[in-house]
Amino acid sequence: MAQDLRHLFKNEEKTSQLKMSEGHEARFLEKLDKALPEDPSVKNRFSVFYIAASVVVLLGLAFGAYKFFQEPKSVLPQVVETTNPEKEQQLKSLGDISPDLKKVEDYYLANINLELSKVKLTPDNKELFDGYVVRLAELNQEYKRLSVELTENGPNELTVSALIDNLKLRLNLLYRLKEQLHDLNTSEEAKNF
Repeated sequence: MAQDLRHLFKNEEKTSQLKMSEGHEARFLEKLDKALPEDPSVKNRFSVFYIAASVVVLLGLAFGAYKFFQEPKSVLPQVVETTNPEKEQQLKSLGDISPDLKKVEDYYLANINLELSKVKLTPDNKELFDGYVVRLAELNQEYKRLSVELTENGPNELTVSALIDNLKLRLNLLYRLKEQLHDLNTSEEAKNF
């Protein structure tokens, strides 16, 4: 009883009496054109939108690529400046006097740089931060002046203690800045609630 379906459909086509009348398709297309005429201005209008959308997408991609490949700008100024090698060789530091003083100097400079890197600069705290940066720059200049004095006059107790006190003062100043920024953020969060 199993029959091949392909043969069945071929036989059905031969016996089927359903045929479209002559010109039926042409009449249908003519009626369709009358009912829904093709308006070329609509095509032109949409093509303008397609072009505009393409331009917007390309501009967006170009801007995104520009921002992605742009060098990041440093927000925090470098307070502990390095000098050129010639001057650095001429100036004596605490490390030139004693290895123990070198450890003290390295400890303070590393902590100063660490605390500076932890500070998050926002538009709200920029004014406060700028005031501290000015003071840190003054202390840095004073440290350089003391280094020149150490080089010219040789090591003495007053100069060495002044250099260490300068480093301590810079670090304490950064701790105060961090504390004030924390208080400022806490008070702003309280206002938002």
